Amino acid sequence: MRYVSTRGQSPAVGFVDAVLAGLAPDGGLYVPETWPAFTREEIAGFAGRPYYEVAAAVMGAFAGDEIAPATLTEMCREAYATFKHAAVVPLVQLGPDTFMAELWHGPSLAFKDVAMQILARLYDHVLGQQNRVQTILCATSGDTGGAAVEAFRGRKHVKVIALFPEGRISEVQRRFMTTAADANVACVAVRGTFDDCQAIVKQAFQDQALRQAVDLSGVNSINFARIAAQAVYYFTSAVALGAPDRSVSFCVPSGNFGDAFAGFVASRMGLPIARIVVATNSNDILAHAFEDGRYARGQVHATMSPAMDIQSASNFERLYFEAVGRDAAVTAQAFEGFNTTGVIEVPADALSVMRQMFRGVGVGEDDTAKAIVATLNSSGQLIDPHTAVAVSALGRAADTPGPVVVLSTAHASKFPEDVAKVSGLMPQLPRGAADLADRPERFDRLAAETETIKAYVRTFAEA
Repeated sequence: MRYVSTRGQSPAVGFVDAVLAGLAPDGGLYVPETWPAFTREEIAGFAGRPYYEVAAAVMGAFAGDEIAPATLTEMCREAYATFKHAAVVPLVQLGPDTFMAELWHGPSLAFKDVAMQILARLYDHVLGQQNRVQTILCATSGDTGGAAVEAFRGRKHVKVIALFPEGRISEVQRRFMTTAADANVACVAVRGTFDDCQAIVKQAFQDQALRQAVDLSGVNSINFARIAAQAVYYFTSAVALGAPDRSVSFCVPSGNFGDAFAGFVASRMGLPIARIVVATNSNDILAHAFEDGRYARGQVHATMSPAMDIQSASNFERLYFEAVGRDAAVTAQAFEGFNTTGVIEVPADALSVMRQMFRGVGVGEDDTAKAIVATLNSSGQLIDPHTAVAVSALGRAADTPGPVVVLSTAHASKFPEDVAKVSGLMPQLPRGAADLADRPERFDRLAAETETIKAYVRTFAEA
């Protein structure tokens, strides 16, 4: 299995090199040269199997012969043993033909754990064989940083630096990062937005001298291994509801578009997905892209669903690449132009391809709050604001064919004040995280300046 850049100016690489690099040297994102596929019989055979076995099968299709199947299976078994629910991603019924996949039973109570736990083990395995120490630089809009810190803390082959926008994530999200005392972890509160953090990470990766000096890597959703790992729960959820004998739809709260793109990946692998509703909050760049064909960056608005307060969704480039017939030159021109103008007019043919599967719905704060209350009243489930965005969006996407699975991306206790204000109920942290507020924090504050943060990365990596 070989991986190519969406911008076409970097050589094809293998799975391991794509994972360790994160971002391609030309600024593009890695995608498989060809999409692996399962037969209907293979997909049907996933029903009833332990989650880690399905994960090993899906990840193995992308790893090819670079990681031995038995080794990958053991990594997956260890990764998902960290989850507090035996099903790893259980389904809960919300109503007739409507279900919720709970993706937050991992160590940091967010869906990012599903991918990050296996990614940490992939890094450990490969870097240990190569006797390397890499520096991971990640930007987080809330949950990626906590999941990365939980997964990589204490590992001897990796140093982790997590950038987060100061004052724009919840206290619980912040504490999952900043209370780690391990010497291989550094956290930085950036005086800016998540988009600022993400832009700094991309610029750092394009500094070839820095990449070489600190052996830089990334575990944001730009890393294809995360996309592959997230495709797994599309398979397990769909087969539990009758796939491949019937199609299943999904409604996905989306910021950086990695979670929703993982559904596209699952469909390319043979899973029958009828539709994916991409639910955004008032930062609705993706909703407009799918509905109007105009991908235009606007001002970032702070909302009660902060992990989605994004106006530049990195993984949209991967879908764009597919929709324009894998034309790397067209993709490079569009996204290099976006860096300057903040706008991409999606070609009509490409938009038609996207809309075969995707619909976009933007949801305001009032509707998010109403969805929390309505879900509690109708099902007894107390959901977080990001899940509520998806529930509300699904209500406005009435033509979505069922059964439909809403992806619940975080435990309500990660946003206690907002949930309590809306519902009247204070969500409690699960037992393993109950003392989070009592743990001392450790982090630095820096301006949203690329050179300042690059110097910080070099100093921390070389210490």
